[in-house]
Order: sequence, then C-alpha cells, then structure tokens
Amino acid sequence: MKRIFTFALCSLMIASCGSDAGNDKNAEVGSAIEADEASEADLKKELADIDREERELQKAEEASITSMSFDKLKIDFGKIKEDSENAATFIVTNTGKNPLIIQRVDASCGCTTAKKPEKPILPGKSDKIEVVFHPKVGQLDTQEKTVTVTANTDPSIVVLKINAFVVKG
Repeated sequence: MKRIFTFALCSLMIASCGSDAGNDKNAEVGSAIEADEASEADLKKELADIDREERELQKAEEASITSMSFDKLKIDFGKIKEDSENAATFIVTNTGKNPLIIQRVDASCGCTTAKKPEKPILPGKSDKIEVVFHPKVGQLDTQEKTVTVTANTDPSIVVLKINAFVVKG
C-alpha cells in the first residue's frame, strides 16, 4: 500500500514540477499520506485488540474443557421382540478438573430416545444417560443405533452404540 502512495506521490511531483500550483498539490498529497499512515496505525491497533480478545476467549474456553469416560460404549440387547421397550443406562464419569456439562444427547432415529443429565457433573462424580430402544412393528433383524453425546470435552463428541436382533412379537 505504501508503494502505491509513493508512486502516486512521485507522479504528482513530476507532473507539477516548476509550478506554484504543484506545491499546493504536493501539500495535499503529503497530508493525505499522513492521514493514511494514521489510519493504518489505528487499523493495526484495532486488529491487535481483536487478536488479543480472541486469545482471551480461547483461553477461557480451554479453561472450561474437561474430560469424561463411560462404563461402556456399546450395549447389545441380544434377541428382543418388536414393539417392546428396552432400557439401558450408560454411566458417564467426569475425569477432568472442571464441571462436565452434557450439552446434547441425540439418538440416531425415532425408535430410540435418550435422556441426559440436566445438572453439571462435578470432577470425580458420575451420572447416567438413560436410553430406551423401542423397535416398531416390522423393524426386524439386526438393528444398530447410535446416541451422540456432546459435551464440554476434547473431543466434544462421543458416540454410544446400541445393537439388537429384533424378532416378530
């Protein structure tokens, strides 16, 4: 950007050489360059402030990250009947140093429901994620479903699995 202004300044100086009107133009260009340099300094300061704020936000976010573990990542119901309620529980333990917040628990289909802990789990403590698999009539044979748990952990997502072999009721 400075090169462009330098080139423009030199061009104006050459074009106005030997004329009193050129002196006025040189003064105007010099003022414009000074104003541009001041604007550039303000912009640099603003960008530095934004960068600092982003680093602070990232530090705050990292400070709230924790870790979790599960008693199991997969449940196999074995052979079950269609149109039956099949409940299971996954125990989640906060293995980190900050409160564990389970933000979301999403089942892969409408035949599976999951309930997450509503309160934060303190470090060293456990809670449960309750899952119910209710295969619909006609939903037969091997069934594989997932429950996606999203929390303030790294990685932020853990996928739990449910398997069953559904037979006619």
